[in-house]
Amino acid sequence: MGNYIFNGTIYLIAIVFLIISFIKSRQKTKKALIKAWNSFKNILPMLLGIITVIGLMLAILDPEIIKKIIGEKSGALGVLLSSIVGSVTLLPGVVAFSTAALLLSSGAGYIQIAAFVQTLMMVGIVTLPMEIKYFNKKIAILRNAISFILSIGVAYLIGFILGIWK
Repeated sequence: MGNYIFNGTIYLIAIVFLIISFIKSRQKTKKALIKAWNSFKNILPMLLGIITVIGLMLAILDPEIIKKIIGEKSGALGVLLSSIVGSVTLLPGVVAFSTAALLLSSGAGYIQIAAFVQTLMMVGIVTLPMEIKYFNKKIAILRNAISFILSIGVAYLIGFILGIWK
């Protein structure tokens, strides 16, 4: 119930600010809404594809398999596996957090999911060629390697804070 109230409050605040924006400048508000709609349309195919893949994955892999592979008791191997998958996956943040919630509800461990999300956001194996093009090879690889190590460290720090890992 509390979650519905929180979400309703956020939506209400957004609507109030949208009305204020519309009163101040109809043209700018319309332009912003069109830009937001176009961004949504561009993200929608990828979002639907990812949701489909995740849905299929969760249908094929029962919670027991997920617990075994990346559950709390999977230990360092589960954290490493989650980190590798996160490093080679390219997802927008919104989808990453939704995916993390689905995996957690299916039995994945908090440290493993923290490692997955952290590497997903910080390490970019898929985008490495572009990064090498704009920076140089040494800096791009070094940045990704440091981000990978720090992501694992952050995952364990989260586990320590939550009292999961001591």
